[in-house]
Amino acid sequence: MADNYGAEQIEVLKGLEAVRKRPGMYIGNTAERGLHQLVYEAVDNAVDEALAGHAKNIKVVLYKDNSCSVEDDGRGIPVDIHAEEKMPAVEVIMTILHAGGKFGKGGYKVSGGLHGVGISVVNALSSQMTTRVKRDSNVYEIKFERGITVQKLKKVGKTAGPDDNGTFQWFLPDTDVFEVSEFHWDVLAKRLRELAFLNRGLSITLRDERPEQVRERTFKFDGGIISFVQFLNEKKDPIHSDPISTHNERDGVDVEVAMQWTDTYTELIYSYANNINTIEGGMHLTGFRTAVSNAVNTYAKKRGILKESESNLSTDDCMEGLTAVVSVKLAEPQFEGQTKTKLGNAKVRNIVYGLVNERMEFFFEENPKYARAIIDKCMQAQRAREAAKKARDLSRRKNALEGSGLPGKLVDCKNNNPAESEIFLVEGDSAGGTAKGGRDPNTQAILPLRGKIINVEKARLDKVLSNEEIRTMITAFGTGFGDEFDAGKLRYHKIIIMTDADVDGSHIRTLLLTFFYRQMKPLVEEGFVYIAQPPLYGVRKGKKQWYAFSEPELRSIVGEDGKDFVVQQYKGLGEMDAEQLAVTTMEVGNRRLKQITVEDAVEAEQIFTDLMGDKVEPRKQYIFDFAKSVKNLDL
Repeated sequence: MADNYGAEQIEVLKGLEAVRKRPGMYIGNTAERGLHQLVYEAVDNAVDEALAGHAKNIKVVLYKDNSCSVEDDGRGIPVDIHAEEKMPAVEVIMTILHAGGKFGKGGYKVSGGLHGVGISVVNALSSQMTTRVKRDSNVYEIKFERGITVQKLKKVGKTAGPDDNGTFQWFLPDTDVFEVSEFHWDVLAKRLRELAFLNRGLSITLRDERPEQVRERTFKFDGGIISFVQFLNEKKDPIHSDPISTHNERDGVDVEVAMQWTDTYTELIYSYANNINTIEGGMHLTGFRTAVSNAVNTYAKKRGILKESESNLSTDDCMEGLTAVVSVKLAEPQFEGQTKTKLGNAKVRNIVYGLVNERMEFFFEENPKYARAIIDKCMQAQRAREAAKKARDLSRRKNALEGSGLPGKLVDCKNNNPAESEIFLVEGDSAGGTAKGGRDPNTQAILPLRGKIINVEKARLDKVLSNEEIRTMITAFGTGFGDEFDAGKLRYHKIIIMTDADVDGSHIRTLLLTFFYRQMKPLVEEGFVYIAQPPLYGVRKGKKQWYAFSEPELRSIVGEDGKDFVVQQYKGLGEMDAEQLAVTTMEVGNRRLKQITVEDAVEAEQIFTDLMGDKVEPRKQYIFDFAKSVKNLDL
C-alpha cells in the first residue's frame, strides 16, 4: 500500500540484475526480436572494430545446441587491469553496464549498434558465455554464467603470430529468459548482408551447423552502397547506366550516397546512421530528398525543359522510380521516434543536402542525355499525379452524392470497433454470396471482387485509381490513399484475402498483396493483412465429416487405400455451402489464417519485382527454382 512506502520498498539492483529482471527494456522483447538482438550486439562490436580500421573479417556461427559465436580479427578486447574496477578490462566490459571504449575516451570515433546496450547485456541474458581474446601473441579466456564470472581470465595458449589478434564471443541464450530459442537464418542473413553493403570491403560470413547439411554464406561488397543499389536494381531497367554516388566527410560527418532511377513507379530509399536502419528517416533523409528535388528542378528550368511559368516538380515526382541508399556516420547520433530509428541531428540535413546537390549538378552537366531522361520521367510522374488527384476528387464527389460513401457491393458488419471487425475480400460474386451466408454479421464484412485487379507494379497512380475494384477497396477500408493514407482510419483490423485454391486464386492473391505492399504498405507492416486457408478436401465416412488442408493431411485421415471414405475435392470456394465455408474458413477458433509480415524488406522488394515486374526472365527463374525446391517433396 502507498501508506507503507518507505526505504524498505526501495530495491537496488546490482551488476546485471536489472537486465535479467527487465530484459525488454534492453533488447526490445524476449521473443524472436530480442533473441536476434543478442547476435546483433556482438556483431556490432566487431563492425565497430572494422569502422576503426582494425578488422576485415567477421564470422558468425549457429550451433546445433542453439548457441552462437561471433568472431572478428580486430585488436582484441584489452586484458590489462582496469585502474578503477581492479579487474581485467575484458571482465569490466562483459559484466558492467555502459562500460566500453565508446564513451568519448578515444577508443572509437564512430560506433553503431541497434540499441547500443553492449555486450554485457548479451552476457546477462545468456546461461553460458565464453570470451576468448587474441592479443599480444597470447590467447586469453574468461567464462560467465548469467552475467556472473565463473572462470577468471587466464592464458590458454599462444597466437599464430604478433598480428594474429581478435575477439571470439560464444553465448547460449538463457531459456529462462527467452520465449523462443531458435535463431533464423533469413533474419540474420538479411542484417549481415546489409552491414556488408554499408561497410565497403568488410567480409562477414554466416555459418549454420544446425541443419543436416551445413550451409555457409559470405557477404563482401567492394563497391559498398553502390553495390547495394545495383543489387536492388538488378532485375529492373535503369534509366542511366551507373548509379550516381558521392562519398565525402564534412564537419565530422561521413556521408555516403548512391542512387539510380529505374523505369518503375515506386521509390525505394534506405537510410542509415552509424549502420542503423533509420526506418523513420530523419535529417539525413530530409536533406537528401530536398537536394534531389532542387537539383532536378534547377536543371529543368535552366535548360528550358520546365518553363519558368510552370510549377516545380514535387519531391514525390522526383522520387518516382528512384532507388537510393543514404548512409551517414557521426560521433554523437541523436535518435528520435517511437522506435528510436529517426535521426535528429539538425546539422546533418545541410551537410547531406550540400554534398548531394553538388554531385547531382555535376552529373547532369556531364550527362545531358541521362539528365533529360530523368527529368522526362519526373514530368510524366507529375502528369500522372495530377490525373490521380482528379480521379480522387471525382470519387469523393461521387461518394458524397451517394450518401454513405461506402461501396454498394460491400456487405458491412454491425460492429463499429475496428479492432473487433474484419473484412473478407472474396473472389467473385458467387463465393461472395456464400461467404455472406456463412459470416458472423456482427464482426465480419464481405467485399466480393470481380475478376483480377490491375497489376500496380506496372502501372502509374492514375491508372491504379481508374480500376474500379481498387477504388472500392480504398473506400471500404476508409484509410485514404497515397500521400493521404492514414492507417489510423482503417475500419477493419483484419483484411482477409479469401480466394480459390487454384492458379487463378493464387494470381488474385498476388495482385492484391502487390497492391497492398506498393500502395498501402503500412497495412502489411503493421500486420493487418491475412490470407484465409480454405480446405482442399471434404471427407465423409458415414455421418462423420473431416476437412483436409493438404495432401498429407488427407492421407492421415483416409489412410493408404481410402476405403469406405468419400472424398470431395474443393476446386473453388463456391463448391462449399455457407455452413461448410463458415466452419472451415471463417469461424474464429476453427479457421486457419496466415498473417502476412515483412521480415526482410529487401527480399520482399526482390520478390515483387520478380513476380510482377516487366522482365520475364526473373519470373521464369523464380518458378524454375521453386519447382526444384518442391520436386522431391512427398505430396
